[in-house]
Amino acid sequence: MAPQDDGRPDPDALLASTARSGRGHLKIFLGAAPGVGKTWEMLDAAHAKRLKNIDVVAGIIETHGRAGTLAKTEGLEMLPRRALPYRGQTLEEFDLDSALARHPQLLLVDELAHTNAPGMRHAKRWQDVQEILEAGIDVWSTVNVQHLESLNDQVARITGIRVTETIPDTVLDMADEIELIDLPPAELRARLQEGHIYRPDVAARALKEFFREGNLGALREIALRRAAQRIDKDVTQYMRLRAIPGPWPVTERVMALVGADASAGNVVRHAARLAEALRAPLTAFHIERGGDDARTQAALDLAVQLGGNVVTQSATDLVRAVLEYAGQHNFTHIVMGRQPARRWRPGRRLAEALTRQSAAFSLHFVPLPAAPAPRPAHARHKTELEPYLLSGALLGVVTIIGVAADKYVPQEAMGLIFTGIIAAMASRSGRNAGLFTAFFAFLLWNFCFLPPVYTFSVSDPRDVVALLVFLLVGLLTGQLAGRVRQEAGSAAARVEALRRISLFGQRFTRAATMSDVLASAAEEAAAIAGAGALLLHGPSGLRVEAAQPPGTALEEAALAAAEWCFAHGVETGIGTSTLPSVPWRFLPLGGNAGCIGVLGVKPAAILSPPQAQTLTALAGQTALAAERAQLSVHNARAEAHQDSQKLRNALLSSLSHDLRTPLTSIRGAAETLAQAGTALDEATRADLLASITQDTARMTKFLANIMDMARVESGGLNVRRERLRLEEIVESAVARVTGALYTRVNIAPNAANVLADPALLEQVLVNLLDNAVKYAPPGSHIRISSAREGGLVRISVADAGVGIAPGELEAVFDSFFRARRGDSVAPGTGLGLAIAKAFTEAMGGQIRAQSPRNDLPADGMPGTVIHVELPAA
Repeated sequence: MAPQDDGRPDPDALLASTARSGRGHLKIFLGAAPGVGKTWEMLDAAHAKRLKNIDVVAGIIETHGRAGTLAKTEGLEMLPRRALPYRGQTLEEFDLDSALARHPQLLLVDELAHTNAPGMRHAKRWQDVQEILEAGIDVWSTVNVQHLESLNDQVARITGIRVTETIPDTVLDMADEIELIDLPPAELRARLQEGHIYRPDVAARALKEFFREGNLGALREIALRRAAQRIDKDVTQYMRLRAIPGPWPVTERVMALVGADASAGNVVRHAARLAEALRAPLTAFHIERGGDDARTQAALDLAVQLGGNVVTQSATDLVRAVLEYAGQHNFTHIVMGRQPARRWRPGRRLAEALTRQSAAFSLHFVPLPAAPAPRPAHARHKTELEPYLLSGALLGVVTIIGVAADKYVPQEAMGLIFTGIIAAMASRSGRNAGLFTAFFAFLLWNFCFLPPVYTFSVSDPRDVVALLVFLLVGLLTGQLAGRVRQEAGSAAARVEALRRISLFGQRFTRAATMSDVLASAAEEAAAIAGAGALLLHGPSGLRVEAAQPPGTALEEAALAAAEWCFAHGVETGIGTSTLPSVPWRFLPLGGNAGCIGVLGVKPAAILSPPQAQTLTALAGQTALAAERAQLSVHNARAEAHQDSQKLRNALLSSLSHDLRTPLTSIRGAAETLAQAGTALDEATRADLLASITQDTARMTKFLANIMDMARVESGGLNVRRERLRLEEIVESAVARVTGALYTRVNIAPNAANVLADPALLEQVLVNLLDNAVKYAPPGSHIRISSAREGGLVRISVADAGVGIAPGELEAVFDSFFRARRGDSVAPGTGLGLAIAKAFTEAMGGQIRAQSPRNDLPADGMPGTVIHVELPAA
């Protein structure tokens, strides 16, 4: 937002300043490479603060074994580090909670880009710093320029080494102060050779790789430029906060004025060359006037291709709009096309006005093209005769009526009527139709109504003045009404573009899969330009994934244009400077991982600037939505793989325990029987045989659970619902579970029958009873009851055991989950309740766990109740 005309500060700048006032002050010591002395400089400045009675605490200092750095920490209070076990070793990390509890005035946190060990509250150290700042504590930290996320690829190309620990650029923007720590490459290499940075063996290797003099020089330049950008941003913020008019020529900025004329492309190219020479950012600035054509959009597209930004505004005062925007954004150079002399046009030209009023800027005028290129054939608009025929018809009808009623309608009234027709035609059909109407109305009024009539001569001098005034008013009316129409059309187009962009966001938010995203994008593209297609890149090249109308096909030339668009990341086809003869227009879908595909539209005519901008927004949102959909699929696959691994590990663990234990017992008993034979007395032999039988039953039960779970996972359950007497099912289940013979059963008369599968329901109750026996103390009672709740019957199996922790009430129904009792885990496979849940849901019911029981004493064991709800019969 611009500074206010009345000298008030920029509201956005005030809001940003207010938002910073409630948190701590962040200072970052920025270096170009390791070893330039960031930590040393931070510690030296911290000692100076300490001498001024500032409460300074070193949260974490990474010395990397450097004796000088370690000695520099003497005299500073050091927070103890937090020890974390990780893969057989102990890692020491910054203790965030200790820092918050200590709450010093100034906290030193070294290496801002560090990745925390698993188990810490935040994944990155800069997130720890963010929380500390929110607590109102000032923080000093260090980071090298190669750790900035936006520079990761650039640094990798320069050094051949990709930095894995990065921070978002917004973290650097979050800093209130940045101090650049600089060291010439030769001096840094000398320090490396002297062993001040790495061990001699590591230093020798580093000198040949990362610390080559060319690498260090390039990194130094990047750091200096990044610091300069930050200074420029701080200066701009200072100007806006204090309502200081710009520009301040701190850094170079180039603005290209793009108009609807033949020199638009030349202006952009000249501005791009100037920006490249000055190493300055480029912005193409365009004022919508309603008469824009394909050349304007092509110039704006060219600016984007040359690495610039595009800003489009609507304004009536061109000079004021240009100067305000340039001043607000601190531009130093304005590039514009030289306008041809038009002596007949009243008022100054834009170039003259800017020259007079822009003393703070450097103006660059691009010469007119020596031989302007003709407009492309598809860009030439055919002259529509309908507005001119309508104008002639209206003028003719009104003239005939006026001549016939000359006794009743005075000549002055006819002038007003003609003026109304001029305004109406200009508003309906544009400026040219208005000017046409004004000229012929002037002739008809003179010929048919001003004496002497039916001649073009005028006898009364007053009529001469009236005639001239009429001509002038008619021309101005046509001109102004046409301009109003054009601006109204531009405003309506912008409103429609904003509406569609908002609609894109809503549709893409609801799109759950990649196919939904592509279908929505194709429909929106077709709504804008008549036909749309989405092409994604696959192993065999680009392929059409979605099209609207359905069945839309791309011819060979269109596919070639799409391939070029994908390969080079530039727009191609109709209305662009690349393959403009192709009737399709293709836009690249550029995401964080590169171009993923192409959005194509087949317009009936050249797209207007608002339409082109809307399509660009659609392409951007489509790319983001597609990447989000791909990420969701990848995350789902990763989660499924992780769950599968967990189940696999749990199954192997269960198999190794629950099969090995009974097998060992069976083997021992069998070997004893085989070796001792008749030497054993009858009681011992019977006991060994009973042990074999018991362990065999245990293995059979374990394998049955595995088979039941396999049936559930494979969808092989055949559910047969019928009316069942609950009492009979309960009796059968109790009889099958050892230790459940003393179960108390209470079946309510109105809850005695259910709709369920008899085999599945019995197995559900068997598993619930087995679980209750396992966790209930010896001698305690298990209770089975039923109650009617509307159209459902609730079956409850209650025990007086150790209960279930609140956080595990949902997890107990997961496969292979076994609740802990202290440090021990109950025996079993962890499949019983999971099978009970699967069988219950297959029968159309629900199952849940409740702990503690409400009817047990508070000083005893909490107990557990498992509720099963099934349809009543």
